[in-house]
Amino acid sequence: MGRGFSIILLSLLALPAAAQIYKYIDAEGNTAYSNQPPQGIPAQTVELPPLNSIERQSPASPGTPTPPINSEKQGDAYETLELTDIPTDEALRANNGTFTVGVHAQPRLRSPHLFRLLLDGQPYGQASNVPRLQLVNIDRGEHSLAVQVIDGDNLVQQSETVTFTVQRVHQP
Repeated sequence: MGRGFSIILLSLLALPAAAQIYKYIDAEGNTAYSNQPPQGIPAQTVELPPLNSIERQSPASPGTPTPPINSEKQGDAYETLELTDIPTDEALRANNGTFTVGVHAQPRLRSPHLFRLLLDGQPYGQASNVPRLQLVNIDRGEHSLAVQVIDGDNLVQQSETVTFTVQRVHQP
């Protein structure tokens, strides 16, 4: 029943926000959910919270300059913004191409600001307020990485770009 319940619940969450959901006990005594009220069985309406949505970011074309810091937001600037835990004098050993980097910001990140990585000049992953960011399945070779502090769609500040080399085990 656990797997079937999960599937029903996920399918209900995928319904449009305007759809009505009903909860009832079926003939076998199981809790069931439906977008149609069952006939002859008492049912409760279920109030669902609004769905989260994330807009996909279109990658900047190569050679597109980084937008300047919004001059109205200069008071939001950080004294220190830098990546940590990236070796620059030797290769970063990541056999599966997955590793984490740290972000040092002084003062600490202020709400509603978020960190966003730039890998090889392109936004990478989801923006986060956590100062440990993971990169997954990065190809071996030389890469550049920077971190941005963003406020919604606005760039607040960007760190210096760090160049590093990923070393991976060759898989035949």
